[in-house]
Amino acid sequence: MLEAIEEAKKGILSKEGGPFGAVVVKDGKIVGRGHNEVIKEQDPTCHGEVMAIHDACHHLGTFDLSGCDIYTTSYPCPMCLGAIMWANIGHVYYACNTIDAERIGFRDKQFYESQHGLVFRELERTEGQKLFAEYQKGDHEMY
Repeated sequence: MLEAIEEAKKGILSKEGGPFGAVVVKDGKIVGRGHNEVIKEQDPTCHGEVMAIHDACHHLGTFDLSGCDIYTTSYPCPMCLGAIMWANIGHVYYACNTIDAERIGFRDKQFYESQHGLVFRELERTEGQKLFAEYQKGDHEMY
């Protein structure tokens, strides 16, 4: 966890984003590091956990991080939680919770409670189903 905190400090000092850092660990060794780079990259998806997952996947040469754990400075937001699950990471260790993040001005809590006023409408389902059927006919590696 201390390595995740150090990673977050790098991002704070360089003014790249918030106090969020993460490391991915496999067999007791750090295989990926990342910190929040939302401001640096002007990209709202560049959270610490996502950046650490990108780094781990790059270093391990795989999109499947089964057998890995992630250590993060804050309880993962829904986007990061989704990325962690898609990567098949087994354990999540966090230092601060959602209340702690809210106290310093981050709005993660609202994303757990609602769909943030988004409007969802299904469009062109038949065409979408044709696309999915075309994909299913091919020989693809499933992830």
